[in-house]
Amino acid sequence: MTRSERLADQLDRHWHKNLRPRLHGLADEEYFWEPVRGCWSIRPRGTAAPLSAGSEEWTMDSASPDPVQAPVTTIAWRLAHIIVSCLGYRVGWHFGGQDVDSQTFAYAGTADEALKQLDEMYGRWNAGVRELSDADLENPPTVGPERFPMEGIVLHVNRELIHHGAEICLLRDLYRWQDGAVPRRI
Repeated sequence: MTRSERLADQLDRHWHKNLRPRLHGLADEEYFWEPVRGCWSIRPRGTAAPLSAGSEEWTMDSASPDPVQAPVTTIAWRLAHIIVSCLGYRVGWHFGGQDVDSQTFAYAGTADEALKQLDEMYGRWNAGVRELSDADLENPPTVGPERFPMEGIVLHVNRELIHHGAEICLLRDLYRWQDGAVPRRI
């Protein structure tokens, strides 16, 4: 197995054994669920926070500069963050994909649409990582703002997906157990 295949396999094992199965059956109600007041989410255009990103019907809550105390985010917001910021930018920069920009991205207004976007972007990322040569991994990329060796960028994305995926899974657990109810199967 090559270095790039090992790096891709690290995330791919987590993706197939832990994260992606936990997203099966995600419903819109849960996707948009706000466990506390003031959550950041994906919202219909015109109903968002003072600042929002997105070019179409749905936008992503944001602020500039980022608040010192980061708000709690919904599953919708977390998935959008993974799709756009963790994967989308880098697929465009490093693997010749279409450039992704948070201001012009078409955010998903349904859980099913978000999962399709996630699957597509993850597939493109994973395929790109598997094609990297040892020389590619040792050098900084020539496109995009990241100036670290590509191996460090891949490891960073792996950590980000594992980290944010765990947050999404926790939100799913909290949703199932809200109000002390017997959890629904998901």
